[in-house]
Amino acid sequence: MNAIFKRSSVRQFTDEPVAIDDIERLMRAAMAAPSAGNQQPWEFYIARDETTRMALAATSPYAAPAKLAPCVIVACTRTDGLRFVPCAPLDMSAAVENILLEAANIGLGAVWLGVAPDPHRMAAVAVALGSPRGAEPFALVAVGHPAHRPEPKGPSRYDETRVHWI
Repeated sequence: MNAIFKRSSVRQFTDEPVAIDDIERLMRAAMAAPSAGNQQPWEFYIARDETTRMALAATSPYAAPAKLAPCVIVACTRTDGLRFVPCAPLDMSAAVENILLEAANIGLGAVWLGVAPDPHRMAAVAVALGSPRGAEPFALVAVGHPAHRPEPKGPSRYDETRVHWI
């Protein structure tokens, strides 16, 4: 899968909007992620309007790309009906990674902006979203057409000293 090796964190975007079809592809990829007990703990909020994106960008000193991206996906964890609560962050991480990989696959740029487990960031994102009921913010994913594409880290990150054969 070449998307794994061509993916890079893109933090600068053009003004070109992200097509609804592309956003739907990202959501389909996210929801194809593995999930403990198939609990699928995710809820996704798509922020395309400038006011919400600016509010999201202000939730963390590291969230500035949210103001530059034409689309910000807010991945949230459902708070009710989960069978394996401790596994929800793992499920959410897999869903976010799938978004990043599909973005690279279709030629978009994206960057994961951490929210959870920082309670202050989680609360700030909830306020920016209008305090959605039954969902806790997990991560922001700024998505758009890359202004430039950084060199992917890809296979060059491979470190054979971290592989232990037993």
